[in-house]
Amino acid sequence: MGNSSDKPKKRIHLWKKVLIHFSLCFVMGFFIGFAPTSTTISLFSAQPSAADIRNLGVSDVKTEVLNRSLLAELHPEASNSVWSDCNETEQELSSKEQLIVITTTHPTDQFKVASLWRLANTLRLVPPPLLWIVIESNSDSPATAKMLRQTGIMYRHITYKENFTDADAEAYHQRNVALNHVEHHRLNGIVHFASAFNIYPLQFFEDIREIEVFGAWPVAMVSASRKRIVVEGPICSSSKVVGWESKELSNNGTAASRNPISTSESGNGTTESRLPARINISAFAFNSSILWDPERWGRPSSIPDSSQDSIRFVHQAVLEDESKIRAIPSDCSKIMMWHLHIQRRTSH
Repeated sequence: MGNSSDKPKKRIHLWKKVLIHFSLCFVMGFFIGFAPTSTTISLFSAQPSAADIRNLGVSDVKTEVLNRSLLAELHPEASNSVWSDCNETEQELSSKEQLIVITTTHPTDQFKVASLWRLANTLRLVPPPLLWIVIESNSDSPATAKMLRQTGIMYRHITYKENFTDADAEAYHQRNVALNHVEHHRLNGIVHFASAFNIYPLQFFEDIREIEVFGAWPVAMVSASRKRIVVEGPICSSSKVVGWESKELSNNGTAASRNPISTSESGNGTTESRLPARINISAFAFNSSILWDPERWGRPSSIPDSSQDSIRFVHQAVLEDESKIRAIPSDCSKIMMWHLHIQRRTSH
């Protein structure tokens, strides 16, 4: 009889254990579900690697550190490693010069979204800090805005209401709008005009971060319809920029024809009337502070009409003192980027 009475007691005791165990697991799972993802992972995962942290942006690193620091007492040995790696990553990112990449668009370009996506995929591979400024007509903004939100790149989308019938005039206006934005907000960094039809090696972006005032490089323009390659860019002598040229390459890669561009060539003896047409806008970059802090570079504090025609001001600044131009590469011997000439649609 004693054995038969003990069995119900053992069963009740067993069920109590199961219920208590189930309740504890439920409560733990409930609270873990409200914890941040990074915190939850750090409870159970091994010590994070430095490579994982370096793949995050500066702001992401700060957030990650804040989340993980909440569990520092649980993992003191891992916490010290996280802080060390994050401080190293933040210092590395902050030491890099910001790139301000400006891209203009055209409303009749039937490949606009596709070409912007291709350029975006390149810019996503460039280490931060990088700011992408895209300029376009107000009528085309919704589709581009949606696309930009999906890129994961830090960007500014600027639109305008003016109507244009000439594509070159519109592109010129867009560049001025972008530079006026940079000047107004005093954005600090290296400004580069990147066409959506440009093709870049990633090293190019690291090279232009080293520019102090101005930088220039050879650009190859490829036209499938005309079956030719034209290279425009600076002329170097003893690692110094001494002028500009345009040359057409033959099939074997040698220069079939050359057209030096003198900085004093023009109908009236100055370069002012020919600057916008004679220098490829993608063939140079410059420190943005020349727009809003010209005295830093030994220029007068007030430039007539510079705020209304910033792109002409930049062209003049580039050509007036070639000793301040950093050649990329130093001997101007290597094409640094390629531009694909694709025929735009002329009618809707």
